[in-house]
Amino acid sequence: MQSRAGTASAATFHLLDDCLVLNYGESPMHLNYVWLRDHCRSASSYNTKTNQRNLDTGGIDLDIRPDNTRVEDGHLVLTWPDGHVSKYSLSWLAENSYEGKKQLTVQPRILWNSDIYTKANIPSAKWDKFMSCDDELKKFLQSYLLYGVAFVDDVPATVEATEAVTQRASLIRETTYGRMWCFTSDFSRGDTAYSQLALDRHTDTSYFQEPCGIQVFHCLKHEGTGGRTLLVDGFYAAEKLRQQSPENFELLAQTSIRHEYIENTDNHRNHMTGIGPVVNVYPWNNEVYMIRYNNYDRAVINTIPHDTVRRWYVAHRELTTELRRPENELWVKLTPGKVIFIDNWRVMHGRESFTGVRQLCGCYLTRDDILSAARCFDLQA
Repeated sequence: MQSRAGTASAATFHLLDDCLVLNYGESPMHLNYVWLRDHCRSASSYNTKTNQRNLDTGGIDLDIRPDNTRVEDGHLVLTWPDGHVSKYSLSWLAENSYEGKKQLTVQPRILWNSDIYTKANIPSAKWDKFMSCDDELKKFLQSYLLYGVAFVDDVPATVEATEAVTQRASLIRETTYGRMWCFTSDFSRGDTAYSQLALDRHTDTSYFQEPCGIQVFHCLKHEGTGGRTLLVDGFYAAEKLRQQSPENFELLAQTSIRHEYIENTDNHRNHMTGIGPVVNVYPWNNEVYMIRYNNYDRAVINTIPHDTVRRWYVAHRELTTELRRPENELWVKLTPGKVIFIDNWRVMHGRESFTGVRQLCGCYLTRDDILSAARCFDLQA
């Protein structure tokens, strides 16, 4: 193994056969030479106006090594065999190295049960201010990111006003249910949501390959009793499972299963299938980023080997037990004027049975665009 060493005020490095090891900050960074050339930010390699790569990655010699390496003025400076010079800020390398990323949280969150959420006393946004003031929108987005649920109050009880308030935060995701939907308990679609029955906690559209990111509800009218909305923080339950039974957590995170939606009515024919694990984690830091939990729409389990099936049921039962603990249930009465935004990748919703006429409207929103809106306010998302 060839090795050289260099020093600078706050950084040391040495060159190995396949990478440069940079000591800067808390832990050594292993920087592959091809990766370094690929991530050069010189004008010929990267367009800073469009934030896009100019360099053809397919043209980089996979055995490339720098001819000269030095650290100066807070930068790692490499000279490549063709004479090209690349400069990297040491802080940029620390932020973007694998060693740095695996220690960082992608999206900070406050995990909650009913008591934690209630004591947080999170204010709802107000319709007039929300629609006209960016600071109100920013506070709304911050609450949504931290808790996975946020409210806007005093919204006119119409489909049109509901559509307007949702588009202030993101883009509407049109699905088989339409763009904006408005429904009662008339069984007009092949789904138990279109009934007066109680619904257990679940995430929506688990049968999509990419489940919808945000669920929006607005109760326009209810002349009857019951019908409270149930909210459960799926990430809170998942982390409890990880603490209590790491092996069961890992099994639910590594085992893909199918969810399915089959509809065959006079006006609608659909057959959708989504495949993925119940718990989804980022592989580099093991952070949970999505829960796909819907016992109504889970399809036949035929993607798990025989010797794993019972262990999967045990793991699923333990997660279900945590999700169903009364202390983890937050019950909310939706009334005309109160619009709720739910992170469908995190917070499960359900409802108690009800009587009378109950009319809801709402839609799904794109996850990418609400996160983009948050980042444009310099929020971590």
